[in-house]
Amino acid sequence: MRDNGDEREHVIVAEGLTQPNGVAFKDGSLYVAAINRIFRYDDIESHLANGDDIPEPEELTDAFGLPDDEHHGWKFLAFGPDGRLYVPVGAPCNGCEVDPDTHATIHSFEPDGSDMRVEARGVRNSVGFDFHPETDELWFTDNNQDWIGEHGPGDELNRLGEPGEHFGFPVCHSVGMIDPELGSADACDDKTLPAAVTDPHSAPLGMRFYTGEMFPEEYRNAIFIARRGSWNRTLSVGYDVLVAKLSEDGRRADLSPFMVGLLDPRENAFSGRPVDVLQMPDGALLVSDEQNGAIYRISYETPSYME
Repeated sequence: MRDNGDEREHVIVAEGLTQPNGVAFKDGSLYVAAINRIFRYDDIESHLANGDDIPEPEELTDAFGLPDDEHHGWKFLAFGPDGRLYVPVGAPCNGCEVDPDTHATIHSFEPDGSDMRVEARGVRNSVGFDFHPETDELWFTDNNQDWIGEHGPGDELNRLGEPGEHFGFPVCHSVGMIDPELGSADACDDKTLPAAVTDPHSAPLGMRFYTGEMFPEEYRNAIFIARRGSWNRTLSVGYDVLVAKLSEDGRRADLSPFMVGLLDPRENAFSGRPVDVLQMPDGALLVSDEQNGAIYRISYETPSYME
């Protein structure tokens, strides 16, 4: 998308891909992920600014070697403060045993796909993460298992304290719920529990730390989380944006509503499904809504009586 002064126009960079979900930008190159395929478009901005054709991408699929499962296979991409590309690999099932070095993980790579590391294990399905602006720690959302119950296990907001930590799946869920089929009495003993837990089946997806100056100081370094909303729960939940404010020690978070109104609890009906958030340079917050094909901009002005 670009603004030519009078109107906005768009250019199609790639099409015909299988569930493309991840984009990231580094050193002039655009990275695009579609299930197991990853493409790199070099010097993309110059081509677009000059009106050139979109360059042929460099395909890095073989270098990254990601599994091709479509179930929980969409890939969110983000470069970390260490310059590495972080990629989640969801569990190819609702609940099942997995290879802890392949599925239900968050991997990181050098930008060319080399030097793969497993940063986090036991992560059933993460489609959103960000890095703390001061500590560089990885925080991520995780969608917990279905069909265990309507009221559990809760979906998660997690903090990675040490590389390689295990967050429970498939034997331990949420704040210590042992899986009824795959878990044992000590299943949760060596697992990392969530920094915060949200409603079961609410589908927390995209999340970002807020570093802007438009919102009041209390929001600085807080996390905004888009929740797509439930699909298999009698009383619907989600369809909103939460704000997570971190504890003083930076290890836990307190969740509260931020953007609401898309769910009508009286009718048990919803009118929108937020899936991602993005901070703008001026400090406003963008929220994407997949149901309405809309992007909302949330801004703030200090009331005159507070000036």
